[in-house]
Amino acid sequence: MPTESVAVTCKVCGGRVHEFLDLGRQPLSDAFREPDSDVPEFFFRLAVGRCEACAMVQLTESVPREKMFHEDYPYHSSGSAVMRAHFASVAQRFLDTELAVADPFIVEMGCNDGVMLSTIKQAGVRHLGFEPSSGVAEAARAEGIRVRTVFFEEATAAQVRAEEGPAQVIYAANTMCHIPYPASIFRGVDALLAPDGVFVFEDPYLGDLVAKTSFDQIYDEHFFLFSGHSVRAMAEHYGFELVDVDRLPVHGGEVRYTLARAGRRAPSPAVAELLAEEDADGLSDMQTLRGFADSVLRIRDDLMELLRRLRAEGSVVAAYGATAKSATVTNFCGIGPELVSYVCDSTPAKQHRMTPGKHIPVRPPAAFRDPYPDYALLFAWNHADEIMGKEREFRRCGGQWISYVPDVRVL
Repeated sequence: MPTESVAVTCKVCGGRVHEFLDLGRQPLSDAFREPDSDVPEFFFRLAVGRCEACAMVQLTESVPREKMFHEDYPYHSSGSAVMRAHFASVAQRFLDTELAVADPFIVEMGCNDGVMLSTIKQAGVRHLGFEPSSGVAEAARAEGIRVRTVFFEEATAAQVRAEEGPAQVIYAANTMCHIPYPASIFRGVDALLAPDGVFVFEDPYLGDLVAKTSFDQIYDEHFFLFSGHSVRAMAEHYGFELVDVDRLPVHGGEVRYTLARAGRRAPSPAVAELLAEEDADGLSDMQTLRGFADSVLRIRDDLMELLRRLRAEGSVVAAYGATAKSATVTNFCGIGPELVSYVCDSTPAKQHRMTPGKHIPVRPPAAFRDPYPDYALLFAWNHADEIMGKEREFRRCGGQWISYVPDVRVL
């Protein structure tokens, strides 16, 4: 719900951050529970605000990193065919450009199960992944990827520079937005990056989130919600420069940002184009962000009205995709097993557990077909085409999909 002008300190520049949306008491988004567990759940207040100085949109309360990223972290980047293809393309792009030099070296922070670095390894290029979640790190090592099971920060990056020399590329995908201590990250980048190297990261884009009212992109792991303006300001604050941007269709809309040391590279026209688009849309204006907050309340009310009506009519409603972001939806809206009977997910580590907070049972994909529910709430909406292509029989049997992005509708 919209909030009063609560102010905290910006994690980037120290300015005042004013809240515009409060999503209430939330659990850890990836803390799927055993049915018989009696361990108390960790909850925190999920609210988001904007810095009046640098326009960075960010959570106003952070969760300790060790609670989110640990040996049981369940997300595997290689679990989606779309994402496998995406990361193969990213790797090939680096191989064709920045890494086309003598003895190249690339470092990835938050490499997960090594899906991007696998293409780099196959090309015989020197590489290193930082991955603090030991379970997915071991999956990467099993594929021959070089991984350090530590957090990327100033001290660990400096150690790598001393042992292995500078990196031409430091890359992160869906990782920078997780980190509420950017000063240490940028000091680490400065220590490890070659003088003419690039720091490249891609994360969910605030412009897409606002345009689609995809409020489920706001959860514990997504501390920052980046825009072109806020990334440019962050880069300048730490002695870097935003030199290129690429709009990406993955994960419901992302932007890939390329940073270099100030004055080392001329910014591409794409940077000015994105900034002008954001200015035209008023993306950094509190009025725009408060309008987004109003739309979130409308979606919550519409979704709950639909689910209650369907269950009152005797329909069976399941959900598809036990995503991290679905925790925001279920806990903010109040969706439990009395409205959604179960969630299907292909990740073995999530199956036969319960969703965080609302404790909806998570079942393997075979349960979705035995028998089909009447309706399926599409939590993994950013993979809609891939999922619907795989589950064509569901629709042929009379099943219907429910989406809540950008509004609540039966597909």
